[in-house]
Amino acid sequence: MSGFDKDWLALREPADVRARNQALLKAAIEAAESTSATAILDIGCGTGSTFRALLPRLRKPAHFRLFDYDPRLLDEAQRLHGNAVEIIQGDLNQIGALPLADISLVTASALFDLCSKEFIRRFVARLSQTAASLYAALNYDGRMRWSKPHPLDEAVVANFNAHQLGDKGFGFSLGPRAWETLTACLKEGGYATTTAESPWVMTADDRGLQLSFLDGVVRAVYEYAQLDENEIRDWADFRRKMVGRDGSLCEVGHQDILAIRRG
Repeated sequence: MSGFDKDWLALREPADVRARNQALLKAAIEAAESTSATAILDIGCGTGSTFRALLPRLRKPAHFRLFDYDPRLLDEAQRLHGNAVEIIQGDLNQIGALPLADISLVTASALFDLCSKEFIRRFVARLSQTAASLYAALNYDGRMRWSKPHPLDEAVVANFNAHQLGDKGFGFSLGPRAWETLTACLKEGGYATTTAESPWVMTADDRGLQLSFLDGVVRAVYEYAQLDENEIRDWADFRRKMVGRDGSLCEVGHQDILAIRRG
């Protein structure tokens, strides 16, 4: 899997922080602190955004392992956090090699919507060999809504969602359906699961993020090549003009998942 740009990750982090369901985040920390294990493993960690979300809320010391494939993002995480974290470079496809010893909680943010059904099943099977809980946040659920509608909104979102089903490094992705598949697999694996909505709500203050997000949507829809290019261009021009205007909102749906081993 190729890594994401660190500037994009930094741009989206404030929206991620606002979006995380606070009740589920609190419950995840309680689950981590209720066991004798003292380590938390963040997979697909990027530059450490999940670590930054959890750290201020912890009541007990915890050892954080940050796991990612991209050395550039890991270098940035190390620069930001130094000895406060353990940096591990590895391939998530090698699930059997995940460093799960003494782990109370596995965390992931904006990861599983990139994954295939087969990958999710293998991951849950590996997780079930441990006593660790799972906190999987910010899984894209296929919904986008703008406060200023455009006739092409529905078609653009449908084409974007179809484009998301390509191979992102973990087999053909489930995209917006991944959170439901992950939840079902966890339940089958004997976990008590809770889900909660965690939508991005981007306002005029999020101009940079909105423009970057729109660029990604437009690029994906062009690549999917099912809509007329002139229509896509008109839609993109309209959406960019709306960014930054008072009262103009963009909401992007996500789902947070917490899974705790029964018994």
